[in-house]
Amino acid sequence: MNCPLIFPVRPARWLTCLAVFSSFVLTSSAQELPVKEHTLSNGMKILLVKREGDPTIAAGWVAHVGSANERPGITGIAHLFEHMMFKGTPTIGTKDGKKDAEIMVEQERVRDLMRAEEAKVRAAWRRGDIDDPAKYDNMTPRWRELEADFKKLIQAQRDVLVKNEFDRLYSGQGASGMNAFTTEDLTGYFIVVPANKLELWCWMESERLLRPVFREFYAERDVVFEERRMRVESTPLGKFAESFNSMVWESHPYGWPVIGWPSDIPAISKKDADEFYALYYQPQNLTAILVGSFETDAAIAMAEKYLGRIPRGAQPAPDVITLEVKQLTEKRMYAEAETNPQVDIVWHTVPFRHKDSYALQVLSQLLSGRTGRLYKGLVVGSKVATEAYGQQQSQKWAGIFNVGGEAAEGKTPEEVETGLYAELEKLKTEEVPDMELQKVKNQFAAAEYRKLSGNMPILYQLIFNEGRGSWLEINEAGKKLQAVTAADVKRVASTYLTKENRTVAIYTRKAGTKVDEDADLTGLEPQQKPVVKQFMNAMATVKDVAQLEAQKAQFESRLKSANDKTKPFVTIMLKKLQARIDELKAGK
Repeated sequence: MNCPLIFPVRPARWLTCLAVFSSFVLTSSAQELPVKEHTLSNGMKILLVKREGDPTIAAGWVAHVGSANERPGITGIAHLFEHMMFKGTPTIGTKDGKKDAEIMVEQERVRDLMRAEEAKVRAAWRRGDIDDPAKYDNMTPRWRELEADFKKLIQAQRDVLVKNEFDRLYSGQGASGMNAFTTEDLTGYFIVVPANKLELWCWMESERLLRPVFREFYAERDVVFEERRMRVESTPLGKFAESFNSMVWESHPYGWPVIGWPSDIPAISKKDADEFYALYYQPQNLTAILVGSFETDAAIAMAEKYLGRIPRGAQPAPDVITLEVKQLTEKRMYAEAETNPQVDIVWHTVPFRHKDSYALQVLSQLLSGRTGRLYKGLVVGSKVATEAYGQQQSQKWAGIFNVGGEAAEGKTPEEVETGLYAELEKLKTEEVPDMELQKVKNQFAAAEYRKLSGNMPILYQLIFNEGRGSWLEINEAGKKLQAVTAADVKRVASTYLTKENRTVAIYTRKAGTKVDEDADLTGLEPQQKPVVKQFMNAMATVKDVAQLEAQKAQFESRLKSANDKTKPFVTIMLKKLQARIDELKAGK
């Protein structure tokens, strides 16, 4: 059970799946969200938002760990844990816990022997004796013998498994929407439970944190590898997006993909996983979140009873120390892909809650949408582009500013690039008129109302803001955005959007490629189209109807409170979800 999107929808647009899907991750706060913060005896933080009128609780927790906390050799392990945390406990997910444990010990013994053989294969590759260390035909005879033994152990474990029992225990008590997602900065877990099942949630979540069993570890690792193949290597821009991303980030761990490098995923061991879990899933590195109908004091007491029993970790999780080196010169990438000609441009900017992040957010809003400068200038005006977008993305450790666009028929990506720079140059040399600036500020303020649309939107906000550094941003960002001046916008545009600080990707259409526009996407905002396309690619890899149904329920909830701008987007997402569900039910 995992969120189907964990990597960019366009090269260098590092929006996480739920942040992209939802327009409810807000940066405005005219009315403060009433959050009660409490720290349990073991160091785990809990955030509580009491809301009457809906007899449910949106419940979740944030592990303050993402792909940026990894190291070369185990990239993708944070996302792998997103999968493993649904495998159960010694009593949940198995018919025979004792036998299950014995099988896993034997699996590790065999895998250690296989790893020794894999080291020989890599050495042969370095000598030039074989062409590919990952190819089955190049494995040693001993490795193949061991693999046959390992497959028998996999089957033996399947005989005692109870598939998806963790999910069934919840759904059998009226819970819905259980899912999780991974980003560069955090791993989030969430579900909606009936208000009278809060104790069930506290027990279930504490059990999987206190006594996790990473059964089917290697099988799940292979599932993740297949995800990577489907989402990255089989999509028009997937591989190029990774190359571009690694160009943008020279030294920072944001330079590797959330899903992991292809050589690392199959090399991650159970020992690696155990060490990673002990370091990053300790209570001091977790934040629990409850939004809905409950009595605050009783909820805290219940959390202490169950979540508080998880032993405190022996040492704090380490900070990310490696900073991005200062970019000294423009970097450019040219690629032929099975896509429409387009350009993508990224500048390094500032991290979450940096004082300049607010002026950069205003700057991006001035550029974005059908009333923004890029659409008016390049799509309506010069007609060099069919879509154009701008975005500031402040992550926990660093940030980027991203603009781009798709070339109109007969136009080139370079013409779009020139048009983008022309619009940015105006913002560097001329202060934004008061009326235009106020319109953007009003847009931020209007978003404030949507943050109170339901328990799940509020939970999402808390997950993302707490995961990036502090939930307080929900209540503090609004005033800072409203304080941004025209001079601030001009200053940050001139400071950060420089030639030497940018990385540019030019995509031309590969010969023989015909790219058809999905008729359903007509009328969407330019920045929404690639999200839908990437979502469709991700859905093609999901075969669990229950998972898709749960996600459909989440979008149906959002549709009730969507505004005129987001309603078409959410409606199309629902349509695509339903089509995939129907396809699976038909056995296609």
